[in-house]
Amino acid sequence: MCILWRYRLLRVILDCPPMKKLKVAVRKWRRMRLFRKRDDVSVVRQPSLDPAPSTSGTPAHGRGVPPELLQLEPDEGQKLREQQLRQHAFFQLRIHLKRGQNLLAMDKNGLLSGTSDPYVKFKAGGRLLHKSRIVYRDLNPVWDECFTVPIEDPFLPVQLKVFDYDWGLQDDFMGACQIDLTALELGRSQDLVLCLRDPNKQLQDLGEIVLNVTLWPKSQEDKEQYLLKNTRLSDVNKRLKAQIWSSVVTIVLVEAKNLPAMDMDTRSSDPYCKFRLGNEKYKSKVVWKTLHPSWLEQFDLHLYDDQEQTLEVTVWDKDKQTKDDFLGRCVIDLTKLEREKTHSIWQDLEDGNGQIFLLLTISGTTQSETITDLASYRENPRDIEIIKDRYAWHRLNENSSGVGWLCVKVYGAKGLAAADLGGKSDPFCVVELGNARLQTHTEYKTLTPNWMKIFTFTVKDISSILEITVYDEDHDHKVEFLGKLAIPLLTIRNGEKRWFALKDKKMRARAKGNYPQILLEMSVIWNPIKAAIRVVNPKEPKYMHQEAKFKRQLFIRNVMRLKAIIMWFIEIGKILQDCFEWESRLLSFVGLLVWLAFCYNYEMWMMPFLLLVFFARNWLIYRLTGGNPLLAPVDDDDLQAEEDDEEEVDKEEKKSLKERLQAIQEVTQTVQNAIGYVASLGEAVKNLMNFTVPYLSYIAIIMLVGAALVLYMIPLRYLLMAWGVNKFTRKILRPHTIPNNEVLDLLSRVPDDETLLDIRELKPHLSGEHRRDAKKKYKAS
Repeated sequence: MCILWRYRLLRVILDCPPMKKLKVAVRKWRRMRLFRKRDDVSVVRQPSLDPAPSTSGTPAHGRGVPPELLQLEPDEGQKLREQQLRQHAFFQLRIHLKRGQNLLAMDKNGLLSGTSDPYVKFKAGGRLLHKSRIVYRDLNPVWDECFTVPIEDPFLPVQLKVFDYDWGLQDDFMGACQIDLTALELGRSQDLVLCLRDPNKQLQDLGEIVLNVTLWPKSQEDKEQYLLKNTRLSDVNKRLKAQIWSSVVTIVLVEAKNLPAMDMDTRSSDPYCKFRLGNEKYKSKVVWKTLHPSWLEQFDLHLYDDQEQTLEVTVWDKDKQTKDDFLGRCVIDLTKLEREKTHSIWQDLEDGNGQIFLLLTISGTTQSETITDLASYRENPRDIEIIKDRYAWHRLNENSSGVGWLCVKVYGAKGLAAADLGGKSDPFCVVELGNARLQTHTEYKTLTPNWMKIFTFTVKDISSILEITVYDEDHDHKVEFLGKLAIPLLTIRNGEKRWFALKDKKMRARAKGNYPQILLEMSVIWNPIKAAIRVVNPKEPKYMHQEAKFKRQLFIRNVMRLKAIIMWFIEIGKILQDCFEWESRLLSFVGLLVWLAFCYNYEMWMMPFLLLVFFARNWLIYRLTGGNPLLAPVDDDDLQAEEDDEEEVDKEEKKSLKERLQAIQEVTQTVQNAIGYVASLGEAVKNLMNFTVPYLSYIAIIMLVGAALVLYMIPLRYLLMAWGVNKFTRKILRPHTIPNNEVLDLLSRVPDDETLLDIRELKPHLSGEHRRDAKKKYKAS
């Protein structure tokens, strides 16, 4: 207790006004002694008229000033200096923010001491020029940051404000000072020690900021070159007000393996990741109690021309009671990665154990001289011939990772919805093929963007679907959906340039706007033999595929899809039942003769032959009718009205339905997805047999012909023996192979009816009267 009272008494004595004034006086006396020593050193080194630097941020005028200024009166010298500044059209101020000294403790954590988390803001004319990083728990922070800012008016002082960072609360003000640019010598580096001031704490010493500044005069030509380097050509005036990114780094955080166990009780960890690129940061979700976490998160960071291009990744273990444990880190140099390409990266963690897997793409480059710019692109016929030769049907032993090559030219869009308050949008386009994701730059303040970009992809699966989505960019780098389009690679017509209608998020109706459309030109070159081999192998998973949550409308739709498949079998059963009941004597008699003849002469090769008969029937229908009716272009008026009605019903029942299904939501979600999978499988069989995707149907025919020949030439018993030997010895001879079923792998490539509705095109622009008439007919019905 005596020690505690001593501390309290000492604290009261130190906080009294006389002691505070004594502290300030001692610090000023020490500073004066320091500057006198500097004066002595400067006199010894330069016996001319060079005094020591000023502590107020304004250096002495005698240092390096022309002699004619020294012979004038102060007012005349200031006027002549201002005339010299007005001779230059533009300035660049280089600042080296070194450190802070004796800053004020804002976070009290004890009786005699405290700490702060300081950072500095640089402003000029109310515009933020730079914000330093935060130095945690330090009253003498060392920032050691160098940066250059443009100065248009040198007569406006640069203001420095120091704040204490408080997580979740408003940051505390710690003091301010300013740099008088008119007092700086042009082109000469000068050290400044700035004393912080606060109008509400005039008698309190708030500490100092130590920095080095250099003011460089620039010409009008230098100003234009600076603007061209740091701004986008399409909107120069806007770039003068804010710093704009030059490229977008899209990251898909997939998983990690073999992480160290930090929780000794459970022998596991609760890992999460932190990403840092320049001043931008991202923190992933926490995966609890695992050493092999799977995140499956996608996010964007932005590259700037004047910042370091290294991505820092750290992995941490979440602790609820204590400080989080460090698991490892890795650094990825983005300058070594190819632009406009998705990279699959397995990175070993330094200072720890384990590996982390992520997909990284650098795209959306704003510079017009990049290889993706369509305006400067000139197609070389020789390059196309090389690609065609690489993917010729007879080249099966090539080491190329894919089965083909895809080229997508994105020209522009029109009729987009206005996402901003001013009636405009800031649209950009994202092109996705499997796990590969590329995007254009952003066109600001327009509903008719003109991107003019060209992208190339390596096709790994010819049955894949190309997804093109248009978003609106907001100021905080968030996005808003404007429209989407899905195009199967097998339906692409090479070299055809045309407009495609954009759909809404549900992919059933037209997107909002004035009939939004996008202008595309696509070409795909592929090897049919390698593609056929690929479609009977396991399909590459899409990492960012989100499992559908329970929704009433989706549940009902899946039930109806399954009902349609079951009704098909019921109809066949009714035909057989009619034969058994002798409803039609002639039909029953013919059926009996066919059944007896089939059983008497049955061989195993006849089963695929019967399926070939069904294929032949549906092939004739396909050739005569032109394909599956679900792929025929439709008008979106009735679909739009139906979607509106569904949304109104959902709004009315949302609250009560949520309350009723809250207890059984997991069960219903599992049932819903299982029903959807069965329905998709049945629809895939149906669409495979009716030539919805002719290429896959032809592959199935070839497989059936091969199966029929094998069953005809080889007895069934030998085939069953070979199958059993293969199954029993697979783990011994090929332990790392993925077990698969070629038939199911082929069916996974066949689109179900839901996918056909997604890729179905909309009709071109319709007149307003026709649209109103269609809505009236729907409401009347």
